[in-house]
Amino acid sequence: MVVGISGATGIAYGVKVLELARAAGVQTHLVVTPAGQQTRAYETDLTARELAALADVVYRPADIGAAIASGSFRHDGMIVAPCSIRTLSAIAYGNGDNVLTRAADVTLKERRRLVLLVRETPLTLGHLRAMAGVTESGGIIMPPVPALYLRPSGIDDLVTHTAARALDLVGIEIDTVPRWGEQIARPT
Repeated sequence: MVVGISGATGIAYGVKVLELARAAGVQTHLVVTPAGQQTRAYETDLTARELAALADVVYRPADIGAAIASGSFRHDGMIVAPCSIRTLSAIAYGNGDNVLTRAADVTLKERRRLVLLVRETPLTLGHLRAMAGVTESGGIIMPPVPALYLRPSGIDDLVTHTAARALDLVGIEIDTVPRWGEQIARPT
């Protein structure tokens, strides 16, 4: 599976996708944009090396000849978590100017699953049109909206649930995360 991390706030989603995929035995190929690295420094205590260690293979954003930038590279899908509006727009309009956006474009053209955890609010008409463009090309827009019915005990519960749902969308089942009706506290 390919994981992209762009510069939007919410790098915890990308980190959790990598952690859950590893626990499930799924090989991951990671690309982090320069803005994603800035966000990593703002939002986590992880070093760039520690983030890279969560993946099996890591690519530099400028390495346009990377394996994940080719349609002949087989994978089960790609998740961009978080996905900035800049990255969304580049994907929507086929502007593969770095390895992350090129890999996403290839994922769409090869008819593989692409899930974008778009992190922005409120949305402009331009944002919505870019989302529609990705959807029309076969991608899945999945804003990380918290599932409060789980009665989360903290932010990690919310992030884990969202990351597990994103993995579900690329066909990777995470059986350690409860689904609707499973282990959910009910009012008495």
